[in-house]
Amino acid sequence: MSQQSKIARRTFFAVLGGAAAAGVAAKLASSSPPLPRAAEAAKEAQGDSYRLTDHIKKYYRTTTI
Repeated sequence: MSQQSKIARRTFFAVLGGAAAAGVAAKLASSSPPLPRAAEAAKEAQGDSYRLTDHIKKYYRTTTI
């Protein structure tokens, strides 16, 4: 393999790695900051978690033996 093709391949992978790192950095920078503990507790108190809906009740009825 010639010296020129080795350099071109190394340059390609270096640019590819730099682009990947820049993409990850941009993704992390654009994410919203984490909610404070008080906001998380208030969100849970509103009922955003598990709810027993009709289709869940139907599923429970079908799993009984």
